[in-house]
Amino acid sequence: MQLLKATLFATLIISLASCSLVPTPSSKTVVPQRHAWEHTQPGCQADDCPLVNIDTLTFTDDPQLNALIEKNLLEMTRDSEGDPLPASLQSYEQDFLASAQPGWSSYLQAKLREQHDGLLIIELSSYLATGGAHGMPGRRFINYDSKLKKPLTLRDMLLPGQEDAFWKLAQDAHRRWLAAEKLDQDADYQKTWPFQETANVALTYGAVLLKYDSYSIAPYSSGHPELKIPYPQLNGVLKPQYFPGRG
Repeated sequence: MQLLKATLFATLIISLASCSLVPTPSSKTVVPQRHAWEHTQPGCQADDCPLVNIDTLTFTDDPQLNALIEKNLLEMTRDSEGDPLPASLQSYEQDFLASAQPGWSSYLQAKLREQHDGLLIIELSSYLATGGAHGMPGRRFINYDSKLKKPLTLRDMLLPGQEDAFWKLAQDAHRRWLAAEKLDQDADYQKTWPFQETANVALTYGAVLLKYDSYSIAPYSSGHPELKIPYPQLNGVLKPQYFPGRG
């Protein structure tokens, strides 16, 4: 079981690394510092010892971004939105291992997916296994404007009054995804897994990317579906400074 979980997480790391893009010539390359560790439950010698694996990063001279990354990772550990946040990743690890049952595991990861035009696109991943047939994975994005020193919300990215237009384009992207997966003629599938909005929107260099959690628009076996909106479709919707090459 531990080998299976480790394999799943290794696959996650490889998939994120393969998405990295070289910054555009107009961008100043930022190199974060990686912090990675894995600990098992103290005193456990079994094959299914509970474990916590954390793989995160920090940026020199940007404590606000560092705190934002840690806060998002900690939010991904909660069972429900109203639960209090752990004080730190270290305290989360200690509390998890203190109460974990055999076979339980928790993985948290922050990776710089890509950077361009002064934007840092950080993808956060989680995988929590606390019994059952499989663990629950999670995803988030931080679109960080290094010039403004702030994370961007969808409203920050869009021109005023264009949210409805954006989600209509997302629905078009969903229809393209269904066609690519050969599901566009499956009425039962579309009824069971209809289009939804998502908070996971990223200003990647190739297209605006929407990533979905498991069980949102597809079953668990589909992983984290990705929808892509090409930038030319976003003329008049996305703020001009967030088109690649204009930042």
